[in-house]
Amino acid sequence: MASPSKAGAALTALREDLVGDVLTPGDPRYDEARTVFNSMIDRRPAVIAQCVDEADVVRSVRFARDLDLPVAVRGGGHSVAGAAVNDGGLVVDLRHMRAVTVDPAAAAVRVAGGATMSDMDRATQPYGLATTGGRASTTGVGGFVLGGGTGWLDRCCGLAVDNLLGAELVTADGSRVHASADENPELFWGLHGGGGNFGIATALTLKLYELPAFSLALVLFLPEAGPEVVRTYRDLITAAPDEAAGGVIYFTAPPEDFVPPHLVGRLVCGALLTYAGAEENLRKLAEPLLALPHESEIVGAMPYADMQCMLDDPPGMRNYWSAEYLTSAPDDFVDVFCARADTLPAPTGTQHVLFPQGGAIASGPSGYPIPYRDAAWAVHPFAVWEDPADDERSVQWVRDVRADVAPWSTGAVYLNFIGDEGPERVMAGLGAENSRRLAELKRRHDPDNVFRFNHNISPAGAP
Repeated sequence: MASPSKAGAALTALREDLVGDVLTPGDPRYDEARTVFNSMIDRRPAVIAQCVDEADVVRSVRFARDLDLPVAVRGGGHSVAGAAVNDGGLVVDLRHMRAVTVDPAAAAVRVAGGATMSDMDRATQPYGLATTGGRASTTGVGGFVLGGGTGWLDRCCGLAVDNLLGAELVTADGSRVHASADENPELFWGLHGGGGNFGIATALTLKLYELPAFSLALVLFLPEAGPEVVRTYRDLITAAPDEAAGGVIYFTAPPEDFVPPHLVGRLVCGALLTYAGAEENLRKLAEPLLALPHESEIVGAMPYADMQCMLDDPPGMRNYWSAEYLTSAPDDFVDVFCARADTLPAPTGTQHVLFPQGGAIASGPSGYPIPYRDAAWAVHPFAVWEDPADDERSVQWVRDVRADVAPWSTGAVYLNFIGDEGPERVMAGLGAENSRRLAELKRRHDPDNVFRFNHNISPAGAP
């Protein structure tokens, strides 16, 4: 640790050199700047550098290395584990770096490191273009993509990281590095699932797809109909084209326009069918769901960027998530999955979710460290609540869901869906065969594990 005089001089220099603001404890905006999406996270960094460009990021990293400070990186701040903030270290805050540049001729978009999903989706939509994004508009693009990236378009457009064309990084020694299939290809490989382990992504370039129309059907059922709903959805999506996606979600119905008043505050089972195409095609696909007795329905066209905002979960709540990826979803699994919904902590914002895989997820590049690509389904227990008194029961419910579905689990997991569950789960999210190669890449680009506030790849190798 640096002496107080050295630290003070370095901090003064950083304040003078950085174009953006530098915040420390006691500054008026410090508490707002250290607050992240998950209110269970309450950490106090020594310094927050609110960078406005790549040069600011370089200055900040070199400042941290000079004082031997650990570094956390904040893009969207949406990590359930609170990866965007640390105690006693430096936070490189990218939220002022949100530029999005669309190149329609090349069908590509360049997204700065602090941009959110909404920033990207709103920029590409006027061109009738899109790429796979997260299911919440507030998610940061950088962490989402480098962690793999699953969303409503993944069955037709692939995982977000499958569409990564290039990345601009600031590495642990403050160097600027470009990675693509032709330049630093080994690093480029590691960015496909390796997250922020190898540097700070100041910009990503992603492939875009034509998306002139988007439509959805949301059908709400009483929870006792759940097993029939899940089986119907399973059979429907298995035979559907890759443009179709969505999921089945148990949740406590909120006081929203799409919820009938008699359902508000009650447990419901929702079948969501999304379609990257015209409403008329969606309606044909949705017929088996709409034929079931249900409480309400919304069926129609909707701009994709609007859909991305539809299920946003509010900030300031307590969050604990996890996931299991499944080989299949047979009837005995359906019964177990639906039975667990009866114990869902209510009336919190918790969701009990089943997502389909397949399509372009399964047919995407097989060489990247994405071991959950071949799974048929994903179960995502997503606990959200407000009262700390509900911590124990909410966390336990998520763990119970995982235990329930273990007989059907592939053992792999998408790391963006989970918090800090230990090094074995990190390996499950990267693949055991990839771990040695990733550790070598980590030793090359971050031998001191400066970037360790993430699903960490240790330079020492696999646990």
